Amino acid sequence: MIRVDIPVIDVGGSHIKVMASNQKEPIVFDSEPEFTPTDLVREVKRRTAKWEYEVVSLGYPGVIGENGPREEPGNLGQGWIDFDFVKAFEKPVRVVNDASMQALGAYTHGRMLFLGLGTGLGAALIADRMIVSLELGCLPCEGNATLFDRLGKQGLEKHGFESWYDTLTASIKYLRRAFLADYIVLGGGNAEQVDPLPEATRRGGNEDAFTGGYRLWEEWVKLQHYDPHGPWRVLR
Repeated sequence: MIRVDIPVIDVGGSHIKVMASNQKEPIVFDSEPEFTPTDLVREVKRRTAKWEYEVVSLGYPGVIGENGPREEPGNLGQGWIDFDFVKAFEKPVRVVNDASMQALGAYTHGRMLFLGLGTGLGAALIADRMIVSLELGCLPCEGNATLFDRLGKQGLEKHGFESWYDTLTASIKYLRRAFLADYIVLGGGNAEQVDPLPEATRRGGNEDAFTGGYRLWEEWVKLQHYDPHGPWRVLR
């Protein structure tokens, strides 16, 4: 058997990525519009059949409650709300919003605001080892539009890069002030297009989601048991 510390599952609308600490490359397979959590568990178990692990981290593209996903994803199948991942994997599982998991991997110090620039607008705030998922996409922006409308993928395609960039830099200025953030990290597929970077802003890396998944279990790694009130608390 291959010894694996913590499998980290990053659920996306088109692909699923699974990474572990002793693997050089992630396992990647397609998700489809009808892809369900049962499909996810089956595929992960099948593709990691030779792995040995005791806990799992899972990043989900949606709102998370105390018992897991609280809303169905926009571009996957149904059945995610309150799905029992612990029972399905037969292991302790920490399920967090995917932006929060990526933010945790990018975090270094102080108060950090994370903005995920992808299909939509993911966001999270980290301070004092507390991770707070945010829904900033609903904030109003220019007429009847929202930040989701202007900063998501469709907004970039509809209005063009210059307008998208101007909206982003203006938003970063007032969001940093509103959240008293020491710095902002940009993640997601469109973060590479932000050039020049605004003041006190940097890009995250592709590996941040997996680093965040490992950090969720820091107390387990150190103590070999799970403390729900351990060093990284996720505020639902």
